[in-house]
Amino acid sequence: MNFSVVYLVERFIYRIFEFLRHWYVRSARIYSNFILTKFERLDRRLALVVTLKNLFQPLYKDYTIIGYIIGFIFRSIRLIVASVIYIIFFSVAAIVYLIWLAIPPILFLSALRW
Repeated sequence: MNFSVVYLVERFIYRIFEFLRHWYVRSARIYSNFILTKFERLDRRLALVVTLKNLFQPLYKDYTIIGYIIGFIFRSIRLIVASVIYIIFFSVAAIVYLIWLAIPPILFLSALRW
């Protein structure tokens, strides 16, 4: 009888730790891979680094003063828009992940109130 109680307590504690490891460690890895993939796809469209490297290059190889001015203006606008989109996407991803992290403590505390 004593061994069965010890075994059940041990399995209960093991399952709690296994759940926490699954919820926090494994889900963090899966979510970070998902978000990094989305950032890579977003970068293919917005090309922030490439635009930054070519910021002072003329647009469409038009080496006149107008080409330099228009290229700088268009690329600057593109950098600003891309940066805002990156910041919004990162903020939403961080908020979603923080909500995900808060679910077990919220459920545990709400169960304690009953």
